[in-house]
Amino acid sequence: MTEDILEPELAIIDPHHHLWDLRPLIPMFPEPRHAFIETIAGAPYYAFDQLHADLTSGHNIVGTVFMECGAFYRADAEEAFKPVGEVEFVNGVAAQSASGLYGPLRACAAIVGHADMLLGDAAAPVLERLIAAGGGRFRGIRHSGAWDSDPATLGPPFHAREGLLASDEFQKGFAHLGAYGLSFDAWVLEPQLVDVIALARKFPDQPIVLDHCGTPLNIASYRGKLPQHFERWKKAIERLSECPNVSVKLGGLAMAFCRMPEEGPAIGTGSQALAELWQPYIETCIESFGPARAMFESNYPVDRWGASYPVLWNAFKRITAGASADEKRALYAGTAASFYGIEDLLD
Repeated sequence: MTEDILEPELAIIDPHHHLWDLRPLIPMFPEPRHAFIETIAGAPYYAFDQLHADLTSGHNIVGTVFMECGAFYRADAEEAFKPVGEVEFVNGVAAQSASGLYGPLRACAAIVGHADMLLGDAAAPVLERLIAAGGGRFRGIRHSGAWDSDPATLGPPFHAREGLLASDEFQKGFAHLGAYGLSFDAWVLEPQLVDVIALARKFPDQPIVLDHCGTPLNIASYRGKLPQHFERWKKAIERLSECPNVSVKLGGLAMAFCRMPEEGPAIGTGSQALAELWQPYIETCIESFGPARAMFESNYPVDRWGASYPVLWNAFKRITAGASADEKRALYAGTAASFYGIEDLLD
């Protein structure tokens, strides 16, 4: 799908993308393996060259935030410290982008990594190692809490336990984030939004951002039930927005868990059709949180299921066509820059 780029001068910070090489792991995935990876991950290989091609495909992307994804862990490290390898790798990618050889944009200007919050107090030295590995770019942690009673909803790559965010062990580790000035990215599924609300209320000074509009589900036993669950999702989003320490990422709706569109990957759905599908969710989030606590995200390459990179951002721009210049500045770059401490990208 090829489209003219809408509002090509609008500065964008993409606050959520991944980098990985799943090719050595393909034998571990269920059959049909390539189809599984294409559906859930979007691409088996997504490194700087692929990222840079997407970032320079027409929209004015000035910088990005890398989001942990379990890639490039250190094989020779103790279990707790294995995720340091991912941050070391991504910091190298950030340095490559910052060399200026590839243009002015700054990929991975901020890095969000993983530390096992179930370590409790023992998470502290892991956080220190991650910060050191980030070379000044490390900003926060994501420890996915996505879980569902139907194992077909997420599939074998996801291993969060039920009630993770509410567990005493998790919260003991979580409590250390504030001491290091780190944010927390919360990825849960729509039925679990109550867990994020409870966590945000218990730690009112901890900055939290909800990933993927809270991941409304249209897969496995949830298939075809988006309209049925919309009001439940909406009420949870409105309740969560009452927590001033929480922001929201606007995106993720094109991934296979949400299936907006129903069929993929990359079937060529245009931005107008995507905007119509996503508008009720994105407008609810913006109305609830306000532009100062909302940021558009690509979630690439996972959202490749339903949209090419240029078409994805065109769809967002169609949804915000009536927004003011100040609102757009916040939604597309300002909120992300403030939340992740990369305001210099907008100087």
